[in-house]
Amino acid sequence: MAQGTVQVTHTGTSRWRRRTGEYASLAAALEAAADGDVLTVAPGTYRENLVVERAVTLRGPENAPGSVRIAPVDGVPLTVRASAVVHDLHVEGQDAASPAVLVEEGTPELRDVRVVTRSAAGIEVRGSSARPTVRRCAVDNPAGVGIAVLDGAGGVFEECEVVAAGQAGVAVRGGAHPRLERCKVHHASGSGLSATGENSALEAVGCEIYEVRGSGVHITGRATAHLTDCDVHRTTADGVTLDTDAVLTLADCRIHDIPENAIDLRSRSVLTLTRTTVRQFGRNGLSVWDPGTRVDANQCEIFDSTGDYPAVWVSDGATAVLDSCRVHDVPDALFVLDRGSRADVVDSDLSQVRNTAVSVSDGATAQLDDCRIRDAATGAWFRDHGSGGTLSNCTLDGTQTGVIVTKGADPTVERCTVDSPAEAGVYVSAGGRGSFLNCRVTGSGGYGFHVIDGSRTTLRKCRTERCARGGYEFADGGADAASGTGPVVEDCTSDESVGLRAPAAAPEAAVQTVSHSAGLLGAIPGQRTEAEPSAPVAEPAPPARSSKDVLGELDALVGLESVKREVRALTDMIEVGRRRQQAGLKAASVKRHLVFTGSPGTGKTTVARLYGEILASLGVLEKGHLVEVSRVDLVGEHIGSTAIRTQEAFEKARGGVLFIDEAYALSPEDAGRDFGKEAIDTLVKLMEDHRDAVVVIVAGYTAEMERFLSVNPGVASRFSRTITFSDYGPEDLLRIVEQQAEEHEYRLAPGAAEALRTYFTQLPKGPAFGNGRTARQTFEAMVERHASRVAQLAEPSTDDLTLLYAEDLPELL
Repeated sequence: MAQGTVQVTHTGTSRWRRRTGEYASLAAALEAAADGDVLTVAPGTYRENLVVERAVTLRGPENAPGSVRIAPVDGVPLTVRASAVVHDLHVEGQDAASPAVLVEEGTPELRDVRVVTRSAAGIEVRGSSARPTVRRCAVDNPAGVGIAVLDGAGGVFEECEVVAAGQAGVAVRGGAHPRLERCKVHHASGSGLSATGENSALEAVGCEIYEVRGSGVHITGRATAHLTDCDVHRTTADGVTLDTDAVLTLADCRIHDIPENAIDLRSRSVLTLTRTTVRQFGRNGLSVWDPGTRVDANQCEIFDSTGDYPAVWVSDGATAVLDSCRVHDVPDALFVLDRGSRADVVDSDLSQVRNTAVSVSDGATAQLDDCRIRDAATGAWFRDHGSGGTLSNCTLDGTQTGVIVTKGADPTVERCTVDSPAEAGVYVSAGGRGSFLNCRVTGSGGYGFHVIDGSRTTLRKCRTERCARGGYEFADGGADAASGTGPVVEDCTSDESVGLRAPAAAPEAAVQTVSHSAGLLGAIPGQRTEAEPSAPVAEPAPPARSSKDVLGELDALVGLESVKREVRALTDMIEVGRRRQQAGLKAASVKRHLVFTGSPGTGKTTVARLYGEILASLGVLEKGHLVEVSRVDLVGEHIGSTAIRTQEAFEKARGGVLFIDEAYALSPEDAGRDFGKEAIDTLVKLMEDHRDAVVVIVAGYTAEMERFLSVNPGVASRFSRTITFSDYGPEDLLRIVEQQAEEHEYRLAPGAAEALRTYFTQLPKGPAFGNGRTARQTFEAMVERHASRVAQLAEPSTDDLTLLYAEDLPELL
């Protein structure tokens, strides 16, 4: 289209100025125009670089959008330096070093301008005196920034759209502070909205940012931003990123369909979230890092994760506050880790959590007040030394385990209720501590409070009700007041006994309460023990068994014939090698590290324990004890912690066997930023440096272990052989039930054995099949049904109390 003419309507107050003139070029028209004049541009393509320096109106013809094209060969097509009005123009630029539209001064209004260009920026507002109002404008700039507001400039952008940008959709720098209202930014190769630098500020209301290859919103370098009623979705990188002292407020916003972190902030950034929803994210919903970094969320909802990462991640000294929030349908709800990190959660709901609702580790602190945790595998897990915090007035409902405390962690749990856990209400092990005050466990499928390994836990005024295996269980020697080990129990009660109230202590004596297990089917009432002031006498260690005795126990195990042959062959090799050395002969080098493959419940852990005893009896290992670990015990949540955890596990196993269950989990197929490889590398080095100190056994499903060894040749070369544990057949499972019955003084009635054989033959052998565990669970189910039947009898006979019938079998699902 050829260049047309420009009609200028002069609207000055003088009579001679009220006239209309036509000009052959835009430059001439602009030169002739004065403030208040209207320049109507005829349809056509104008190869001019326009500079508007008066308060005129520059417009295209009515009802002909796109008919006026401003398209010079190079330079800036349109520069505005006055409070002019520009509308209904189509601007095209070709200069990669210049913007297509540049606003440098005044308060101009740009309306219905479409910018299609390959420039440094589509629209650029620059300078502290530039304050434009930009309405219904569109920018298509695949070569550079969509809209750039720089160097102290401001302005309002209403109902504008960046349809493509080769860099950021909207970039704010140098102390600029624009406001965006009802704008759309999409198909940007960089961030959707970007604000950088001290005193830079961005405000957005009712905007939508989507289909961008960078972060949806990126605030950094002391910049601030405030987003209200905005949508950020379908980004390639994080939804929102804050870095280096950035400050952002999100109110009534929606962040969703994000493949990475929905919101990631670090380096002393501060985020305030109000009534905002975060959903469908591939990594963390909230990822908070570094000292001084803080997020405050109020009335927010984080849910529907599409990945395998915690919904809220707080680490490296950061702080998170969640008030009246909901986190649900996620793998893990809240992970707080590293010394100095802290999470405060108030009046919030954590539900439908596949793994752990709250995890606190590596010296971090979490405080939960008046919160509700529902339908989680683990309610709260305080994992290791220095980790702690407080749970106050919280309810934990429908978990597998309510609260776990391990490895020296020391939380305070007060006035909390754990209702209907499938296993223990509270589980403390591996030297965990913790104080439980006025807590209650009801309807547990296991114990109410289960404290083992001599953990120094304090229970005061706690109560248990309807716990299947007993209210309180203190294993491994219970209390030792003089040495300061074991739990301290005061004024605790249970519905199964008079209570666990310890008597008043003598001035120098510590009072503790201990309960011992009665075996598989229940616990005996608590027993009071008052520690004497004198030092305890150490019990002598049980004498080590001979290899013949241990092999005898191995032979007594049900099934596992091929496993027994493999272990005997290996034992024979080691024994003959030892004897050859004693005779001054060369002995064949035998690698003692093993790979166990097979389904769960096939006896891998039991055989590993016996193998350690055999090696100790032959003098190959100093102790022969078994240390069982899995991925969670070896892999940390940040760089460096994995090597430390792996070394600690290896040291615990020194002189014995390190048994790594589900070892393939250390090398997932989609590893990404996973730290499992660090555990593998550390383990391989330790095996090489201390080859005679520890025997390592890696175990897991057959196919997964084959893949694990194939992708980690450095690991495979350290193991001498693979032993496969086959699934138990119906006869093996029947024998396990018979052993369980004999051990617990039950008998199978006539016909029960055949019914069991048929039951195990028809039982589905899918991924949930537990082999020996399934047999034991079947026996326990029979005992429960037997109890329900016999409880109705007024005076049951000995046969009634001991015989298990075919009808006691659970129904096949």
